[in-house]
Amino acid sequence: MSKTPEDLYYAASHEWLKLGDDGVATVGISDFAQSELGDVVYVELPENGSIINAKEEVSVVESVKTASDIYSPVSGEIVAVNEGLDESPESVNSGPYDEGWLYKIKLSNDAELDELLSAEDYIENCENS
Repeated sequence: MSKTPEDLYYAASHEWLKLGDDGVATVGISDFAQSELGDVVYVELPENGSIINAKEEVSVVESVKTASDIYSPVSGEIVAVNEGLDESPESVNSGPYDEGWLYKIKLSNDAELDELLSAEDYIENCENS
């Protein structure tokens, strides 16, 4: 199984979320997702200041195999995007949990975190799909 850090939240749609102390969460795609996609060649990021609802399409990751919609695991305002992905989209493959993050979002509803999966539940979800 791919790497699945235990300190993150996961969506069944393969996004991860790391909540910061300031109520801002960093979001990216899981190691499992990037390995399924193959070599990432382009990432379409959301606009700073956008208001996003949970489970809404927020981004697109294109690989040599396919393009995949990325959904926001939570609702809130986009407060930062990883502009480094413009020059190095392959960072999503090489470091999906660090330099390959996609965007940061200021949560508007903390209760939505309860709907996300633990690392253990996410691994089980991947194995059963």
